Amino acid sequence: MHKQSFAAIISEQPKTLILGSLPGDISLEVNQYYGHPRNRFWKMIFEIFETKFSKDYEIRKQLILQNKLALWDVVHSAERKGSMDVDMKNVSPNQIDELLNEHPTIEKIIFNGKKAEQLFWKYFDEKTSIEYISLPSTSPANAQFSYERLLKIWKNAII
Repeated sequence: MHKQSFAAIISEQPKTLILGSLPGDISLEVNQYYGHPRNRFWKMIFEIFETKFSKDYEIRKQLILQNKLALWDVVHSAERKGSMDVDMKNVSPNQIDELLNEHPTIEKIIFNGKKAEQLFWKYFDEKTSIEYISLPSTSPANAQFSYERLLKIWKNAII
């Protein structure tokens, strides 16, 4: 039941930080951000940056690094049965303020889903130098958004 997030994937001078809540069980099993095969995150990121899709996690991480992005989770650790965000208890946040201080080039934070945004505002204060954008989750549990609709929204926010 005790779940823990991964280390941040962060480029040398990131401009945008993408924050999820906490990896789901399949992502934790495969030790990869957005590792669930039905999660639309990676497919969208490849399409947004007009790059041939790859399942290779090293190539995926390189795509993040090459495009001045950073990828992390709001939650460092929590108790959670299964993968649903609503089931999280005893949340301990990641050290996002420290990351932002170490990387003052970050101009934008994108929340991958409402829960990531809610948790962020519970533990962190707004910085006036940063733009905050809440986007629909790329999770397969968010079935109300078609891939095309999700891609359009995400592309407008990232580019």
